[in-house]
Amino acid sequence: MTEKEKMLAGKAYKASGEELSGERQNAKNLLFEYNSLHPNELEKRNHILRKLLGKTGGNFFIEPTFRCDYGYNISIGENFYSNYNLTVLDCNKVTIGDNVLIGPNVSLFTAGHPVHPELRASELEFAYPIHIGNNVWIGGGVIINAGVTIGDNSVIGSGSVVTKDIPANMIAVGNPCRVLRNITEEDKTKFLEQH
Repeated sequence: MTEKEKMLAGKAYKASGEELSGERQNAKNLLFEYNSLHPNELEKRNHILRKLLGKTGGNFFIEPTFRCDYGYNISIGENFYSNYNLTVLDCNKVTIGDNVLIGPNVSLFTAGHPVHPELRASELEFAYPIHIGNNVWIGGGVIINAGVTIGDNSVIGSGSVVTKDIPANMIAVGNPCRVLRNITEEDKTKFLEQH
């Protein structure tokens, strides 16, 4: 297996080889252009993202500054919005559903390193996929770690560090992130009454 094949299979790999280094450099070049564009150049920004990302819906918006490792491992659905400073270490697949809102300063980390110092020093690393379902809202400052799935309709509270899967239709908060409660019809009624 190549190092890229190992990376995508969730096996230990080394990212320092020519193929992966070149692909990261390509992403850096595209992101530099993207993050440097005038705010009015929306079509050009979207063109760069379509070139960089593995899949996009027809309607999406990512506020600069945006950072990622490769780009081609990221798939975003319809009506995607991310606020400022989204960072995605996409050494493995990052799949984001439809109608997802991401607050500022959110980080998605598929990458990890061995705990043992000798293995870390050998430049070995690993990457596990992240899946975010449809209609999810991720609050500002959230960190989502490798291998996590967030179920449809769930809300992740600001500042949370998500280390384990979150089921559908839940409000989850904290460090480490834990399910607080189900989302209910009462949440809809209360919101409409208050506004």
